[in-house]
Formats: sequence, C-alpha cells, structure tokens
Amino acid sequence: MNEKKKLLAKIAYMYYVEGLNQSQISKELGIYRTSVSRMLTQAKEEGIVEIKINNFDSEIYVLESKMKEKYGLKKIEIVPTDETDSVYEKEEKLSKMAANFIRKQIENGSVVGLSWGTSVGDAVNKIEKKYLENTMFLPIVGGPSRINSKYHVNTLVYELAKKFHGESIFVNASVIQESKEMAEGILNSNYFEELNKLWKQLDTVIVGIGGPLSYKKSKWRDLLTEEDFEDLKLREAIGDCCCCFFDRDGKISKGAVYERKVGLSLEKLANIPCSIGIARGKIKARAILALLRKGYINTLLTDQETVREILRIDK
Repeated sequence: MNEKKKLLAKIAYMYYVEGLNQSQISKELGIYRTSVSRMLTQAKEEGIVEIKINNFDSEIYVLESKMKEKYGLKKIEIVPTDETDSVYEKEEKLSKMAANFIRKQIENGSVVGLSWGTSVGDAVNKIEKKYLENTMFLPIVGGPSRINSKYHVNTLVYELAKKFHGESIFVNASVIQESKEMAEGILNSNYFEELNKLWKQLDTVIVGIGGPLSYKKSKWRDLLTEEDFEDLKLREAIGDCCCCFFDRDGKISKGAVYERKVGLSLEKLANIPCSIGIARGKIKARAILALLRKGYINTLLTDQETVREILRIDK
C-alpha cells in the first residue's frame, strides 16, 4: 500500500472507528480540515471504506425518497415484500405497519376522520391503546350495506375512539342513497349538522382505496345498480376513495353515483393536513397513482411491490 492510501486508511479509521471528528483529525495529523473531508470522500470512492448498515433496506429508502419527490408526499411508509409472501402475509405486514404509524400520528386534541374497508379495518384492529386527551373520531362517509357490516365505518370509529380514550360520533345513513334528493336531504339535515361542522375541523383522515370496477373485495359496491356500473364504465372509472370514483387522471366521475353519495368530497380531502391512504396490491396501483397525481392524499402506507408497479406504470 502506497503512502497516500495509508493516509486515507488512517484518516478513515480515526473517523469511523475511533469516532474523532474532522477538526480533531486535522489537529492530530497537522492537515487542513477541508483536506480531511475530501480524503474521507476519496476513501469511500476507492473502496478503502465500505459502509454497511444493519437492519436497513436501502431499496425501500430509495423508493420512499423517489415517491416523496415525484408526488409531493408529506410522508410515506413502504413495507418490504418477498416473492414467496402470500397475500395474507403481505396484508398482515401492511396492517401492522399502518397500526404503528397511526398510533404515532394521533395526538392530544386530534380530530380524526375515517372511511372504511379491509385495509383500514385491519390496521385499526391492530392499534395498541394509547391514552390521549380531547380527541374526536368520526366517519367521513356513510356506511356500507347491511350485508357488508363487518367493516362498517361506525364500528371502526368506535374501536379507534376506545383505543385512544376519545369521543366518537356516528353516521346513520348508507353511503349511497336511492336518489340525489335523498342524499342532499341527509347532508343538509339538522341531524347531519354536527358532522358537517366537524368535517371542517379535521386534522387527520384515514382512508382506504378501492380498485377497478371488477375488484371483488369491495365492502359497499353491492349498493350500486347495473346502470351505475355501466355509467362508471363509460366514464372510465379505475378506482374509488371515500366512495368517490375517478378515472386514471384523477378526474372525479360526477355521474349518478356521485350525486347520491353521502360523504366527504375528494376536493375537501385534499385540504386536510394529514390525509393517510392505506392500500396495497398491483390491482390498485392505477387507482393509487391517480390519487397521488391529483394530491388528494399526502401520506401513503403501502408495500414494495405496489410502489414498484406504480412507478412502472408512471415510468
């Protein structure tokens, strides 16, 4: 080893192993501090120093950084996936991560809105109790049909409020009404006045993201008629959020379903300080991408294979 490389190795040892800072190394060796900085960089470039960080997935970090920069996200958490993982294992990983994220996010005085669905429900069920003061939890959409009651928004609101020792209010209406007039009557009624007022005070919302019209796991689409599905196909709907359908560019499908909907609009969702979307799966990638492009959500909780698919589609 020549003298130059010996000096690079010595400086690297003093810095990385002995824990000396650059000023201390400069004084010890009698060289400029700027030279120490330059030589540390050179030691890495020439392979004298190889940095290994345990328990850290660099690809996940790169994906998170890329997604933040590309779509202006405030926060993103990506669960690693493996080709051998079953669908159940992938969903378990996501729900555990989402539960931890939500628990950290909610603080004293939070006003939290929920939509519903499998991903949101699984995350809520896994959240550990946390004692907070002056928290409020409320629905931002009407409920699903009686058939699909397992993940009813009122159930999730109640469970989340209980875990944070907060207050809760419920919605007594299904998300899709029989007519536009019935939906408008509910939204403008005295009964709904408290919810309307609290929707303006929301600081956090937690929403699921629905996939294409053919997606079979949806908990509420049995409320739609054959005419509704035909109309949404013509409008090229590729997914929904807060029970509001949109196309691949995020344009809202403002047809008959939209007019009969009881829930927070995506435009209002976009103005909430922390809007958390929880979703995974290649089948939902286009729907997630559309929401990101329009900025309807600013926080995404998903997994590695889903992000890869989003970036592949968006190239």
